[in-house]
Amino acid sequence: MDLVHALKEYLNYVSVERGCSRNTVLAYGRDLRSYVLGLRDEGITMPDQVTRDRIEGHVSHLRASGLSIASVERAISAIKGFHRFMVAERITTAHPAADLPLPKKPSRLPDVIGREQAAALLDQPFPKTPAGQRDHAILEVLYGCGLRVSELCGLDLRRVMLDEQVLRVVGKGDKERVVPIVGTAAATLADYLENWRSGLVSPLVSNSAVFLNNRGRRLSRQSVHTLVAKAGAVVGIDGLHPHTLRHSFATHMLEGGADLRIVQELLGHADISTTQLYTHLDRSHLREVYLEAHPRAHS
Repeated sequence: MDLVHALKEYLNYVSVERGCSRNTVLAYGRDLRSYVLGLRDEGITMPDQVTRDRIEGHVSHLRASGLSIASVERAISAIKGFHRFMVAERITTAHPAADLPLPKKPSRLPDVIGREQAAALLDQPFPKTPAGQRDHAILEVLYGCGLRVSELCGLDLRRVMLDEQVLRVVGKGDKERVVPIVGTAAATLADYLENWRSGLVSPLVSNSAVFLNNRGRRLSRQSVHTLVAKAGAVVGIDGLHPHTLRHSFATHMLEGGADLRIVQELLGHADISTTQLYTHLDRSHLREVYLEAHPRAHS
C-alpha cells in the first residue's frame, strides 16, 4: 500500500475508531497531505522508503515557513501517529518517526484585559439591529462563560437552557460540559433570542445555530474574530481576540476567589496544568490584596 492510500486509511481510523472531532480530522488531513505530497516530490511514495532524515527535512521546512510552534507541534504529532498506525496495521515495519521530538513551547502568559476594560467593552452602545444585538450577546457570552470561539459558533438552540441558567457546550473531542450563564450574559442572550435572532433567519435556510450571519447561516469563527476586534477597537483595545476574553474570564474568576478545579471544569480543560497557567496571572492581584490586608505588610 502506498502512502496516499495509507493516509486515507489513517484519516478514516482517527475519525471512526478514535472518534476525533471533525476539526481535528481536517487539521490532521491538511498536515499529512502536505507531508505526503512533499515526500512524493522527492520520489518517495511507499512507507518503507521514508527515512528519519526525510521527516526531519519536512519539519525544518515547516519551521522555516513561519508556522507557529503549536502548528508545527500538531504536524509532528500527526506524522508520528500516521507512522505508528502504519506499523500497527502492518503496512510497514519501519517507524522512522518513533522518537521524533516535539518543539518546546515558550512559557508565554495569555493576554488578558482588565475588569474596567471588560466593562467598557460590554457596556458600549450596540446598534439596535439584529446584527448589533447579536454581536453584543456574543461578547457577553465569550466573557461571561469563557467559551472557545469554536464552541460559541457551534452552539445550538437546544443547548441553551436559560430557565436553568446553563449552556450545554460541545468542546474539544466532542465532549459536552455544562456552563452556567447568569447576569448580563444571560439577560443579553435572552433578549437577542427573543427579539432579534428572528431578524437574521432566512426562509431559505433551516438553521438551529444560536448565532447567525446576515444570510441566516451559522456564524463563522472568522466573523467572530472580526466583530470582537472591531468592538475592542471602539473602546481602545487594539487587536482584541476572542480567546483574550476566555483568558480574562478565567483570570477574573480566580481573582474573585473561584477554586482552580471549578475554573478547570468551566473552561473544559482536560489537564489542570493548563488551568494553572492562570495562577501566574493572578499573583500580582494576590500581592495587592496582601499589601492592603496584612497589618505588617508595610514597614
